[in-house]
Amino acid sequence: MLFNSPIFLFAFLPLTAIVCFLIRARAGRNAALGFLVLASLFFYGWWNPIYLPLLIGLAVFNFLLARIILIERMKPRGGMKNLLVTFGVTVDLGALAYFKYTDFFIRTANDVAGTHWELQHIVLPLAISFFTFQKIAYLVDAGRGEVEPHSFLEYCFFVMFFPQLIAGPIVHHHEIFSQTKRTRSFRFDRMNLAIGLTIFFIGLFKKVVLADNLAPLASSVFLDAGAGKEIHFLRAWEGMLAYTFQLYFDFSGYSDMAIGAARIFGIKLPLNFHSPYQATSITDFWRRWHMTLSRFLRDYLYIALGGNRRGKTRRYVNLFLTMAIGGLWHGAAWTFVLWGAMHGAMLIINHGWRAIWTKPIDRWWSRGVARAITFLFVALAWVFFRAPDVNAALAVYRGLVAWTPEISMAALLRDLAWLAFWMSVVWFWPNTQQWMARIRPAFNYSSTDLRKDPLLVPIAQSRWRRLALWRPNLGYAAAMGVGAAASLLSLQRVSEFLYFQF
Repeated sequence: MLFNSPIFLFAFLPLTAIVCFLIRARAGRNAALGFLVLASLFFYGWWNPIYLPLLIGLAVFNFLLARIILIERMKPRGGMKNLLVTFGVTVDLGALAYFKYTDFFIRTANDVAGTHWELQHIVLPLAISFFTFQKIAYLVDAGRGEVEPHSFLEYCFFVMFFPQLIAGPIVHHHEIFSQTKRTRSFRFDRMNLAIGLTIFFIGLFKKVVLADNLAPLASSVFLDAGAGKEIHFLRAWEGMLAYTFQLYFDFSGYSDMAIGAARIFGIKLPLNFHSPYQATSITDFWRRWHMTLSRFLRDYLYIALGGNRRGKTRRYVNLFLTMAIGGLWHGAAWTFVLWGAMHGAMLIINHGWRAIWTKPIDRWWSRGVARAITFLFVALAWVFFRAPDVNAALAVYRGLVAWTPEISMAALLRDLAWLAFWMSVVWFWPNTQQWMARIRPAFNYSSTDLRKDPLLVPIAQSRWRRLALWRPNLGYAAAMGVGAAASLLSLQRVSEFLYFQF
């Protein structure tokens, strides 16, 4: 079930909210919690109920194993906790590897060794990449003694809550358990409803009005590249940049819709997306793009590999491996590995440059140059991310430098104007959490964070402040109504979110 589908918008979400609030009022917090778990299972099973036993089975396995690990921790020298954590992580990764990477390994072996093993064509269970990482973090933290007390019902809610189940954010257990125990959890609240619907419809607008209208241009270029056609200069740049902006609004839109849907029930999810194209370095980009994945890779992979504790060379190797593995997590193809490796190489260069150039980038022009360079290299890396295969990616890259005198100046100026428009949106327009900073729209964002990371245009300190910061009043309600109507009128066809494939 997609967030932008009529069945979700007009049936599942409103009915789930109404029934949840009625149950909460009549039967209490735990009953509402249990209902939301059942509703989330229905939401997941709508796509393919055959994989519900996998979702439930892995949840029960990890919960029971974590209980045993917590008991073992109390024994001298931690008992068998390390062995049990290793066992649990192996099982979780084994399930992920079987469903997601079996054909990738077989295909690679056939190409390298010349064998002819038959592909299995295993259907990838929806969201297995996301809920696997959540469970791994939970087990590791159980071994560290960092999991606060919780019930099985709270645990199921943590790993199954439908707004974040399909494509993130990769929620950390403490972010959920700290909210499910509150006295007012899951009660109807007009403010939560207003905030949640506002954020949700902002995300829907980004998806169906912006991202989906950029998709045809990007798709046509990469389809032609995959078919072996030559990609000329302007088409290559148009395709690369169209996909760069499409993915931005698609993923940003989904992240907003997840946060908004959860807020309707009084749950604040963490940010997963914070204007990444405003980044002034690749390091800064990964603080802003898929923020919960970056957090997981840092805390449970990079640090586990040794982080920066074993010298500069080992640090760079760990950075490269972390990003390459992160690329493979996104998809079972060498294009994703190469995309991750490109980001690993860029991070190494970024850290090396910072060791040489110690002067701060604190002028408007120096920050502008750094931001433009970072955007360019991120866009170049997206080619591997989008291309159906390595040859298609190389065809697009060749097109990017295939300047010919026959290029129309009018077409070039048109494309530059198009680029300037979209860059002005992603650079200067307030993002959702900045616009709604007054009411702490996400688990880890408030007006204090806005002061630390202000808008590029200092509108919040000017006489236009009322426009820069959201308020629950009639004017903003009317504006959101217009945006929601435009989004609903654009639902001519239901398209998947790009991150659903992972």
